[in-house]
Amino acid sequence: MEIFNLLGLEPKLFIAQIVNFIILFFILKLFLYKPVLQMLEERNKKIKQGLDDAENAKKVLLDAGNEKVNILKDAKVNADKILENTKTSAELLKQKTSEDAKKQAVDIVDNAKKLAKDEFDKANRQVGEISVDLSKKIVSKILSEIFTEEEKNAVLAKAVDKIERGGYEKTTN
Repeated sequence: MEIFNLLGLEPKLFIAQIVNFIILFFILKLFLYKPVLQMLEERNKKIKQGLDDAENAKKVLLDAGNEKVNILKDAKVNADKILENTKTSAELLKQKTSEDAKKQAVDIVDNAKKLAKDEFDKANRQVGEISVDLSKKIVSKILSEIFTEEEKNAVLAKAVDKIERGGYEKTTN
C-alpha cells in the first residue's frame, strides 16, 4: 500500500475506480460495443453487396456491349444482303424493262412496216388504176383513128384484160 501512497493514490478509491471501469466496460460492451459492431457488420455487408452489384452491373454492361456489337454485325450482314438483293432485283428489272422495250420497238417497227406495205400496195393499186385509165384513154384515142367503134371496144377489152392480169405475156413466133 505504500506504493499507492508514493504515487498519490488512495487504495479504496483506486479499487472503486477499477470496479467502476469494469462495470462501465461490461455496460458499454453490452449496450454500445455489440450494436456498433453489428452496425459495422451490416455496413460491411451493404458495401460488399454494393460492390457485388457494381461488379454484376459491370458484367451486364460488358455483356450488353458485346450484344450491341453482335447486333450491329448482324444488322450490317442483313443490310448487305438486302442491298445485294436490291441490286439483283434492280438488275433483273432493268433487263426485263430493256427486253420489253426491245420487244415493243420490234412490234412498232413491224407495225410500221406493215402500214408502209399497206400504203405501198394501196398506192400501187391507185397507180395501176390510173395507168389503166390512162392506157384506156390512149388506146381509145389511137384505136378510134384506126378501128371502128366495135373493133375498138374488142381490142380495148382484150388489152385491159391483159393489163389487169399482170401485163402482156411474151409470145414466141
